[in-house]
Amino acid sequence: MGKHVPTSRLARGTALGAVAAGTVLRNQRARLSMRRRSEAVRAEMAEESMLRTIEQVVVVLGTMKGVAMKLGQMMSVLDMDLVPDSHRERFQQRLAVLRNAAPTVPFDGMREVVEQDYGAPLESVFAEFDTEPIAAASIGQVYRARLHDGRQVAVKVQYPGIDAAVRADLRNLTMFRKVLQSAMPWITPAVLDELRLNIESELDYHAEAQTQAQLAELYADHPFILVPRTVPEHSTTRVLVSDYLTGRTFDEARQLPDAERNRIGEIIYRFYVGSLFEFAEFCGDPHPGNVLVLDDGRVGFLDFGLYNRMDREHVDFEITCLRAAAEERAEDLRELMIQRGVIDSPEEIGAAESLEYVLAASEWCLVDEELTITPELASGAFLLAVDPRASEFAGMKQQNLPPEHLFSRRADFLTFGMLGQLRTTANWHRIAREWLYGDDPVTELGIAHRQWRAEHVPARALPKGRPARHRASQRTTRQRGSSTGRAPRR
Repeated sequence: MGKHVPTSRLARGTALGAVAAGTVLRNQRARLSMRRRSEAVRAEMAEESMLRTIEQVVVVLGTMKGVAMKLGQMMSVLDMDLVPDSHRERFQQRLAVLRNAAPTVPFDGMREVVEQDYGAPLESVFAEFDTEPIAAASIGQVYRARLHDGRQVAVKVQYPGIDAAVRADLRNLTMFRKVLQSAMPWITPAVLDELRLNIESELDYHAEAQTQAQLAELYADHPFILVPRTVPEHSTTRVLVSDYLTGRTFDEARQLPDAERNRIGEIIYRFYVGSLFEFAEFCGDPHPGNVLVLDDGRVGFLDFGLYNRMDREHVDFEITCLRAAAEERAEDLRELMIQRGVIDSPEEIGAAESLEYVLAASEWCLVDEELTITPELASGAFLLAVDPRASEFAGMKQQNLPPEHLFSRRADFLTFGMLGQLRTTANWHRIAREWLYGDDPVTELGIAHRQWRAEHVPARALPKGRPARHRASQRTTRQRGSSTGRAPRR
């Protein structure tokens, strides 16, 4: 097991959801009926009332598609501390439904979508087609099939009418926001606005197939990452055909021994976060349903509807900010954020708050020691950063993060959440130094990745213009500090 983070900052937020939900989610009828009951009975009833309300939210999200499903998947990954410990396992089981098993649509309706897009009978394209879905995405279902040339393929088909449903959700987002925030205050306007800006791109499977094809080519022959190839001649706006992968699901991987989980966790971190800093592009939808652990030790990654390519300038800004935070250069960090427009009310935000806010969300990869990531750490960081119920960082939460960074930070939080669900251990800072400082890799996976990159990735695909090392870089390693657990201030 890894050592604890040398700070209580991440842990401070872990009880926020449970404490606030006890008051926010108890309905009025339950409160009135408990007035004369003992404290013990009242607490028990409040707990049951809260659980029923939360489960109703899960059911609603599970029967909807698009935006609602994305929020449900985010809840399941980040384990939001919405219920007491005694019910957490039951609640997580309900949320797991939102990962891979959304309510299915009868095959007749799905067949009609395929044949409309192909303009031909299903049998003319596929030699075999299993009518039972093997997975469900936020806007479609996935089937196993075989092409006439013998290739086994996965076929993702959009739900009939989902495009109209998603666009209707987006038009009604203001009302949708109020309903959700009554139960989940951490769903801020910024979170929903970011989803609104990006989710409509998922409706174009043809564009997604092109993105996936480019990634499959980029990661060809990679020692531990696999992106399945697409079949472009059979991919349309509403149908995406790609190579079929078999392997352990994420939930099955959670039961593996520590060493195997740690290896998988590092691969997930490198793919979802490392790709941003190495290639200035990343998948914006990290969640367990998009990961398969293959028998040969590689990890397969699926679903690229929410994919983002960033200007190198924006990526370098994030690197510079993370380095300033790691080095505890609070004044430099604040000035960077003011210049970029992250802080638009400088008179309200001091240097200390700027630093503490960034560390609350990102210190897990800025601490130079082994760290086991837990669901509590991941959800606590997220709640501290975005939940308006938390008194910390009130000034920073009123600032407007530019859209190009909001998307990348969401991907970072969701990756953190996945690693928490996996309960994986690593020195995340030593891995991150490869892209933050250009350090040589220190893990076996890092060495294998660096060798693959040198042999397979054209120089033009690699990041350029990395910021020069700051003269204080010798201070970048955040070490265990005094007995209080704080890193020493210099």
